[in-house]
Amino acid sequence: MKIDPYLHFNGNCAEAITLYEKAFNTKVAHVMKYGDAPAEDGYEIPAGQENFIGHATLPVGETELMLCDAPDEAHRFGTGVSLHVSLDSATDVNAAFAILKDGGTVLQELQSTFWSEHFGIVTDKFGVHWMLSV
Repeated sequence: MKIDPYLHFNGNCAEAITLYEKAFNTKVAHVMKYGDAPAEDGYEIPAGQENFIGHATLPVGETELMLCDAPDEAHRFGTGVSLHVSLDSATDVNAAFAILKDGGTVLQELQSTFWSEHFGIVTDKFGVHWMLSV
């Protein structure tokens, strides 16, 4: 069994993908925009949302992060979920943390803890809570 997180954005998923590619030194594996949906399925694309992301996959280590635009109230981020990413070195943690905190909020500065030599918590500018450690 495997659990992969699925993040929903409010029309700014493409921007989030660019940020996460940079933070985690990865490249998006798959992107489908709303406008790519087959017309024969009867799906009507809301006006102005043709370039919204309908589905994207981004490999982050052994996890496949899935992302999309879902610009409705049913898909808002809550404070009850954080994504924890274990990186190989303090250098990698520092780099990812710096990228994610730009425009976001640091909840716990990077520091040594009893469980990790380098750990910190940040909420990025999209409202996603990240816990980073070595």
